[in-house]
Amino acid sequence: MLFDPKFQHCVDRPEARLGRARTPTPELMSAVIAETCGPLSARGEAATLHIRQLIESGAWTDAALALVQLELPQWRFRRIVYEDGEWHCSLSREPQLPPDLDDVADGRHEALPLAMLIAFLQARRDAAVGAVDAAAKPRVGSPGGDPVCCDNFA
Repeated sequence: MLFDPKFQHCVDRPEARLGRARTPTPELMSAVIAETCGPLSARGEAATLHIRQLIESGAWTDAALALVQLELPQWRFRRIVYEDGEWHCSLSREPQLPPDLDDVADGRHEALPLAMLIAFLQARRDAAVGAVDAAAKPRVGSPGGDPVCCDNFA
């Protein structure tokens, strides 16, 4: 096989590393946080300390939950299911909507915390794309004056 720099970049993405991992490790969690979230110290000392303590104690699921709450407070876990030897996790901005109408970020893996982190990375990517789309749309200001109803009820 020939070396393709584009392919190598895709293999080194955090999602690819999480997919290849069998279990979470402090190094893997720290690398994912550093590459996707930047320094946690900007989020506040208490939150940073809490996530570091969870990682150091091996509370991987709690660390993944805390990371989602810290980085994506508007997202909620919609579904966490274990099927056919894999955990399936879905994050949603609108969990009260019917599943067919909702845009979800999905992750799946043999280990629950890694499935949660894969869904987290998908949600971050979706949130970033949504922010770019919202910034690109023109904003329409309200015209001055009073609104008038123009319907003919006769």
